[in-house]
Amino acid sequence: MDVANATVFITGANRGLGLAFAREARRRGAKKIYAGMRNTGGFEESGVVPVRVDVTDKASISAAAELAADTSLLVNNAGIAALIDGPLASDVEAQSIRMFETNYYGVVRVTQAFERILLTKPHAAIINVLSDIVWLPRPYLTPYAASKAAAWSFTNQLRFHLREQDVQVLGLHVGFVDTDLTSGIDVAKASPEDVVRQTYDALAAGKSEVMADRGTAMLKGTLAAEVPGYITPPPGL
Repeated sequence: MDVANATVFITGANRGLGLAFAREARRRGAKKIYAGMRNTGGFEESGVVPVRVDVTDKASISAAAELAADTSLLVNNAGIAALIDGPLASDVEAQSIRMFETNYYGVVRVTQAFERILLTKPHAAIINVLSDIVWLPRPYLTPYAASKAAAWSFTNQLRFHLREQDVQVLGLHVGFVDTDLTSGIDVAKASPEDVVRQTYDALAAGKSEVMADRGTAMLKGTLAAEVPGYITPPPGL
């Protein structure tokens, strides 16, 4: 699916990767762009329509879907993260519940709300923002990793479910991206603009997945190895 002339709805679009998705969609000639966010106050971006939506609140999701009933491309980008002491930390359960509410159930809720809308369009697609963390052991991100692994599994089931109805489902896998979400983590980070360009290019090429940085592509390539990257990460990751 080509973004040109599409009507795009992006969750978590007030900043970071979500805002980069909105700006690149505008650059590529999208017909209309909805920027979903919890608080629309103060948001001003030419050619982008702010829409209040909280992916943990079904009522706000339903209202957003009703408002944006012309959507043909849904981008499930909203996400949260937090650092903990490890997989057995005292707060691992509380943080996991918090991560799953947004990073997994949020994707499910929004997709459910937009399914009927997308099925009425001659060309429709869904982009789910995932992460290389599903294959990369980082104990301090255990709740986030678990929530993104669940979102990846859901994406694979969703793709198969919608394949016969001509709705393209693209999973975006990427490592750390240079946004506010990762500002406290001192690691190499990909440019949000570059990630978005690669994602929209993959969508236009009809792909089902995109590995948007070198490290993620390297990690994915280890999955069939005798010692895959989720057991022993490749050097440099």
